[in-house]
Amino acid sequence: MRTLFIENRKEIDEIIRACKTCFMAMSENGQPYVLPLNFALEDDSVILHSAPSGRMWDTLKVNNKVSINWTLGEDLAWQDEKVGCSYRVKSRSVLVEGEVEFIDNFEEKERCMKLLMAQYSNNEFKFSAPAIKNVGVLKVHIKTITAKEFGAKAVTTWNR
Repeated sequence: MRTLFIENRKEIDEIIRACKTCFMAMSENGQPYVLPLNFALEDDSVILHSAPSGRMWDTLKVNNKVSINWTLGEDLAWQDEKVGCSYRVKSRSVLVEGEVEFIDNFEEKERCMKLLMAQYSNNEFKFSAPAIKNVGVLKVHIKTITAKEFGAKAVTTWNR
């Protein structure tokens, strides 16, 4: 089984949008710190939200460089059922590196929250002013994006 690079941006975006959670890594005094988060994808930005304070916010204010991962799929595959090294988890994964922008503008925060909800529901949502004022919204500007497919069937002349 093989690992293949995915280079088509439309396919990459489909993988991201099919996921429910992303994992954002940041660095706090040289120590890695990773959190699962809900998200929205908008062009070359990832929108995230949380409480507007805490360890994540303190870390990002010192170092706004992050890495975000989405992984889709968890099926086991193998070439030989009795050979451990032939096992793979069939999945597709996207990795983004970027920089965080803190969103403070009320209208932009509300717009971002609507994008976040659209990732998870087709319903129209309204937000109260206190809800928007009291939520923390981050926008990660994508600098690099890569994707791979793991556990892909090897294509040879005898098994096309």
